[in-house]
Amino acid sequence: MRKFNIPVFYKSSVITRLKDFRNLLDPRKQDLTPTKLDFGPVEFLIARHFGFCYGVQNAIEISYQTLEENPDKRVFLLSEIIHNPIVNEDLLFRGINFIMKPSGEQIIPWEEITKDDIVLIPAFGTTLEIEEKLKSIGLQFEKYDTTCPFVEKVWNRSAALGEKGYTIIIHGKYKHEETRATFSHSVQKSHSVIVLNLDEAKLLGKIILGEIPSEKFYEYFKEKHSEGFDPKIHLERIGVVNQTTMLASETQEIADYFKSVMLKKYGEDNLKYHFADTSDTLCYATYDNQEATLEMLNHPADFAVVVGGYNSSNTTHIVELCQEKVKTFFVSSEDKILSQDKILHYNIKLKKEILTQNYIPQKEKVTILLTSGASCPDSVIEGVFRKLHSFFPSALSIDYEVEKILSKTF
Repeated sequence: MRKFNIPVFYKSSVITRLKDFRNLLDPRKQDLTPTKLDFGPVEFLIARHFGFCYGVQNAIEISYQTLEENPDKRVFLLSEIIHNPIVNEDLLFRGINFIMKPSGEQIIPWEEITKDDIVLIPAFGTTLEIEEKLKSIGLQFEKYDTTCPFVEKVWNRSAALGEKGYTIIIHGKYKHEETRATFSHSVQKSHSVIVLNLDEAKLLGKIILGEIPSEKFYEYFKEKHSEGFDPKIHLERIGVVNQTTMLASETQEIADYFKSVMLKKYGEDNLKYHFADTSDTLCYATYDNQEATLEMLNHPADFAVVVGGYNSSNTTHIVELCQEKVKTFFVSSEDKILSQDKILHYNIKLKKEILTQNYIPQKEKVTILLTSGASCPDSVIEGVFRKLHSFFPSALSIDYEVEKILSKTF
């Protein structure tokens, strides 16, 4: 795997070293068991995979390198480089300005951007329409395109399916910038429709099977389908692709469901013509992080802490997985851990922060699960880890326990 030049303040003396340690022992990523750190009265189980993925590291490297190499130029980002407030705030502090909000709402008018400026494309990619806008201004944006290669992989797979006559079903959030970008690319070669979850997939399946009138398609999937989409024609041959921000298991469930729908309607002999197998569009980082979370959850614990940006979809899905098994607190940084008795955490259903008291149980030994989304710096996770550890005065020192583990190999 390529090594990236990431600013040192995003790394950590404990978390980064532990991740490197696990990668050295298990380069093929076959062992998903969490890293166990036992300090006596408190024990941490840290997920095998979490934090900056390949695409995020690539985007961060290009962003900071661009700032360093162009001190006399104005540097813009189309939108947030990734969905992490600490990273975005640091880039703003260093002089980068965002042209749009993640929703697509314009912040800086295009008329204010000139050909002498630099515009970075975020890791989520962008639409072909915005690319044309950048070209019309005279910008050479290709050099500053941080689009994740796994996002582009979905675009390429969609194009290949479209050329074969398949309609593309995109598993994603239709207002998310990655989904808007994917939709923009997929409609160049094929009709496309976006489904958020299995419930929406089942609505579409019932339309395919004739159990719901085809006219209902335009009501249920308003603003989520390509122009001129005819459900009577364009749902005869389909393929499913996912967005890197979605639950890999849910994408597979949706694909399996549509396969069963096409099998029911067209029979086994005609299945391959009507349904394309597209499991190869799953992002490795999304899959690894989610699988590592599921394995971590097989271990008994008192509660889990998930660290990351509140508007990060991949982090939210990690929270959802944890909440199914254990009490879970979603925090953006150590600052949200107010004290040993109070924690301010984000409720993904209410979409706001809430305060919980007495969140650490009073018992002889407390076990805490710890992980993050793919856009969270190791330094932020370490801050949370150290703060929680500090609430146990009789616990063994962090450095002692970590060095004991690392000395087995290093």
